[in-house]
Amino acid sequence: MTQPIRTAHPALLPGRPGPESGFAAPYEMLEACHDKVQRMLDLLARLQGHLREHGADGQAAQAAADVMRYFDLAAPLHHEDEERHVFPLLLASGDPDWMALARRLQQDHRAMEPAWAALRQQLVQVAAGQTLSLSTEGFVRLYRAHLQAEDQVAYPAARGLGNASQTAAMTQDMMRRRGLSGR
Repeated sequence: MTQPIRTAHPALLPGRPGPESGFAAPYEMLEACHDKVQRMLDLLARLQGHLREHGADGQAAQAAADVMRYFDLAAPLHHEDEERHVFPLLLASGDPDWMALARRLQQDHRAMEPAWAALRQQLVQVAAGQTLSLSTEGFVRLYRAHLQAEDQVAYPAARGLGNASQTAAMTQDMMRRRGLSGR
């Protein structure tokens, strides 16, 4: 009997609170999204092992679909949150290190798009029942370094640079772009 790949929806897994817990603390929500990204990257690693052992069975297809759903839907919204609210604070700070970090993180977002497109093509094949070896290393390495820089430097810096009015506007924008205005 094969072990399940554990493809539970990322919002149902333990970790920091997710978007369903409220938008009053937008930086905490961004961090919770990072926890979910980490879980999806871990799922990719488990999927690779599963494909080697069991091929593209139903569990592999479900895992591939879960990863695609996350990176197709949630990740672009998350990146836009950062582009609209985190990086501008760093760029306007006047601190050369923070400005350089913001530019690097923006470049990461641009580099993630083609890397995701290539990996997604492979996941589509797995979801369709085709067994293949996934090429995840570059995508995973880029994402993990990106998340670390944001969690350790960018978010704490942006929190300190922003004010209550900017945080409230960030919350409202994040809600509006997700169709949650008025909640």
